[in-house]
Amino acid sequence: MAEELPSRIFEEVNQTLRPISEGAEKWLYRPIQCLDHGFVYLADYMGTDLAVVDAARVSYGQGTKSVNTAENLIRYLRRHVHTSPSEMVEVKFHCKMPIFVARQWVRHRTANINEYSGRYSEMVDQFYLPEPDVIKKQAVDNKQGRGEDLSDEEKQRVREILSAGYRRQYADYQELLKIGVARELARIPLPVANYTEWYWKIDFHNLMHFLRLRLDTHAQYEIRVYGEAMAKIIQASFPMSFRAFEDYQLHALSFSRLELEILSVHQWPMSIEKASHVIPESMPNKREQEEFIVKLGRLKFVV
Repeated sequence: MAEELPSRIFEEVNQTLRPISEGAEKWLYRPIQCLDHGFVYLADYMGTDLAVVDAARVSYGQGTKSVNTAENLIRYLRRHVHTSPSEMVEVKFHCKMPIFVARQWVRHRTANINEYSGRYSEMVDQFYLPEPDVIKKQAVDNKQGRGEDLSDEEKQRVREILSAGYRRQYADYQELLKIGVARELARIPLPVANYTEWYWKIDFHNLMHFLRLRLDTHAQYEIRVYGEAMAKIIQASFPMSFRAFEDYQLHALSFSRLELEILSVHQWPMSIEKASHVIPESMPNKREQEEFIVKLGRLKFVV
């Protein structure tokens, strides 16, 4: 049986019992602080960049012999959206975050989660208090984002209101516990700023999907902090795969059929004023027009 294994894999098994990522080993059990009371750390992992390569070679057989290096193959897979080999690598994080961040997080339903239970254990007296520089007004043009700054006095007042609310709500929680109310009921008054924690296990492909969304500047600041912490760990742990992700997903641009048609029938670059007249002829949706102009700006196609 041993002779049938690829020699490199057999050597790895002999030497280490499992494939080891030196970058991942350096990040094991090393928490990165997130927000005021939160953290992320790598609790465990399975596989390395080479696990992606091995999975692809099993799938494609003779078809991969034209790819000369592991990194070239990884880049080919990512470039052509061949995602299943990346699912052979898994990571497990221990994370602590405010409940409202956790609720955004679990919209990504492709992970395994085991969360701290307020039914079995007492909730901690820790609540997220935003720093003044992230307290802003509601954005006018974005229903789910932040906009202009508040005054220093208004920011301070926001923090005072939040702090007072947290103290009162946790005191109510403690009083309910003293009365003897079941923990699963006593936690009802606690706000979504209360901290929770969990173990979160996910394969590399679905983690990249999570990071592509949560590293975006449009993502809520608080969850973006956690995305940045995980990206730092993953970049060191799976450098070839992460570089391909950066090049073909994170920092890439995609164009719709309408956008490609507009690009093909006009001379570029052009002024923003002219583009604002040309684009609506083929693209009636105003929000879509604005997003397309942002892309054109990145390409220096509008000046």
